[in-house]
Amino acid sequence: MTESPEQEYDPGDVAVIGMSLRAPGARTKEQFWDNLVHGRESITFLAKDDIQVDETLIHSPFYVRACGVLDTYDRFDPSVFGISERMAAAMTPENRLFLESAWETLEDGGYDPDRLKAEVGMYGANNPQTAALYSSPPDRVSVGPEAIEASLAWSPDTMTSNALYYMGLTGEAVTVAAVCAGFHYAVHLACQSLLLGQTDLAVAGGAMVRLPHPRGHLWEENRILSKDGHCRPFDANGTGTALSSGVVTVLLKPLGRAVADRDHIYAVVKGSAVNNNGVSAMAYGLAQPERLSACIASAMEVGGVTPDTVSMYEANGLGMPVTDGLEVHAASMAFGKQTATTSIGGVKGNVGHGGVVSGGFGAVKAALALYHRTLPATINLTEVDPDLDLPGTPFVPQLEAARWEPQAGVRRAGITSIGGGGYNAHLVLEEAPATAARAPEETGRPRLATLSALDDEALARQRERLRQWLEADPGLRLDDVCFSLNLGRKVMARRWAAVVRSRAELIAALSGDAAGGPAAVSTADAPPPGPDDFTRTERGIVPSGPHARALSELAAAWVGGRQVDFEALHRGEASHRVPLPAYPFRPRRFWRTDW
Repeated sequence: MTESPEQEYDPGDVAVIGMSLRAPGARTKEQFWDNLVHGRESITFLAKDDIQVDETLIHSPFYVRACGVLDTYDRFDPSVFGISERMAAAMTPENRLFLESAWETLEDGGYDPDRLKAEVGMYGANNPQTAALYSSPPDRVSVGPEAIEASLAWSPDTMTSNALYYMGLTGEAVTVAAVCAGFHYAVHLACQSLLLGQTDLAVAGGAMVRLPHPRGHLWEENRILSKDGHCRPFDANGTGTALSSGVVTVLLKPLGRAVADRDHIYAVVKGSAVNNNGVSAMAYGLAQPERLSACIASAMEVGGVTPDTVSMYEANGLGMPVTDGLEVHAASMAFGKQTATTSIGGVKGNVGHGGVVSGGFGAVKAALALYHRTLPATINLTEVDPDLDLPGTPFVPQLEAARWEPQAGVRRAGITSIGGGGYNAHLVLEEAPATAARAPEETGRPRLATLSALDDEALARQRERLRQWLEADPGLRLDDVCFSLNLGRKVMARRWAAVVRSRAELIAALSGDAAGGPAAVSTADAPPPGPDDFTRTERGIVPSGPHARALSELAAAWVGGRQVDFEALHRGEASHRVPLPAYPFRPRRFWRTDW
């Protein structure tokens, strides 16, 4: 990482440089965004045969067979992390999901954990009830290796320390318990640690798997669960929300350092705040507008943000008139009287209520809205609740997707998360700073592109994913792609490499088109190593020169198992990290019913 980051940025700003998400109807953040902009609802309405529990309730007229299904909740790829099958089965679904998501977030940010020379903070929230329902281990009197190993795999507390350990990292590990505000609390703590200099990078997020899975819910009058399974934020006919599962993680770094390190920036955390209602609420656990308002105002004050510049408000939005009314009242007090308008929306209409990860769904929605400069519609909103009195507030419901054209000239979003027990949390995000002008990419220069995986099947999937990614984004520069592949991915046993001079050549090489591009080499067909004239450093070999022949020799040596000093290969370049497809996990079902 850069030793002396640029100083022209607010020292309190934190960049979001990587993201990973799995949600109902979406295995990636790209699918999630596509669902949002096309107004898709991802709640599943279950057949009776799909529900293996609630036998005494399922025939009740008040039982609602709806939930946000996470189709990979019971699946995991332990081989990537060197985890045994026995340990994989002992780990709770949330521990497994968080580990894979943290890996994907680092990859999305362009960082290989094996080459990170940094303190990495790991902050995450989970649902302790999930661990309790996932075959609790026996109450052993022994503290021998087997007992310790099982408890560390299963315990909700060790979710973040497991992620550090199995990715080969060091740093802080904090597992957060703040109920449905858990994601926001994790981000808040991560930002504080970064700004205090306790960590260099931070992964923050949450994982929620509702067990048994899938299942519906029992509707009760004036409770937060929906009567028909649909969530209708701010709608006069809203009756609450459905429950869902998912995992979200983000990779964070101080903004000045992220710019200096040429990281890809999705958004910037300008401010964050948390508080609790304590004794001030009318009833324990009930929302308290004055305390929530103070939390929202504090996050804006911390970031030096005035309310008239926040043109998107992503609400907690349970889709129930009483709770939505309390939140709108609180947000209105925080924003005050002003002439600027703020788009108000709620992602629970799309994916339901994800518990500790629900704030993560809203935060990723806001970050991608900033990134794409687009405001997604709030779905299922057909009749705005007049009791909300939105015309008397700065808030305008987002009924249709639209280009984001802020009156203040800067795009900013506020995201609220509320948890039972009086937990309030708010994040303020801002669009990424404009990138400095770059010299045009040097055309015709040979460049080395590499991929690796645990086996040849996964390697083939890597190639196909990258080919599709490049074809879908013609604006990606070849130098950035090669830089991100060579330095931002863990090196594994089965390898593929090609020396190319253009994006078209790389696409052809990935396709295996020998006629349309240069020949690629892979571990499967690598020739036996012979004498070489490579220069050697502490980190590996480097080519004898920048010409194509030297790079081809380096490629052959690398796929044959040699260690290459990729940092030396790219030294002096001004390439940027860019998001590319994550590793293609091969998840299998792991489930424990007894110990």
